[in-house]
Amino acid sequence: MSFDLSVWALTDGATPEDVRAAVQRCRQGQHSERQPDPRLVAFYRAITARYPDRPAGPGSPWAVLPLHTAADHIELKLDPGCPDQVLLDIEGLAGECRLMLFDAQDGSVYPPPSARMPG
Repeated sequence: MSFDLSVWALTDGATPEDVRAAVQRCRQGQHSERQPDPRLVAFYRAITARYPDRPAGPGSPWAVLPLHTAADHIELKLDPGCPDQVLLDIEGLAGECRLMLFDAQDGSVYPPPSARMPG
C-alpha cells in the first residue's frame, strides 16, 4: 500500500474544487493533449534530483516507479515508511512551483504557501 499525493498545475485562482474535478477527470481517463506545464517540469526535475525515479537509488521513497507524469499533474506514490523530510520536500517544491497538492487519502487540497499568505 502506498501513500498517494499528486501535484497539479492549474490556472491561477484555481480552487480545491477545481483540483478535485481535475482528479476525477484523470481517473475517468480524460486527459488533455498539450505540452507539460513548465511548473510541473521544474517540480519533476527538482524532486527527482533529490529522489531519483529512473532508476531509484537505495532508500528510495517511491512505492511505484517511474513517477506518473501528465501535462497538468504528477502522481507521487510514496512508500508509507518514507521519511517525513520527503513529504516536507514535496510540499516545499510544490509551493515554489505554484502547484496545488492533492492528498488522495482524504481528498485534501493544499494551495501553494504563497497563495495562503495574506497579501
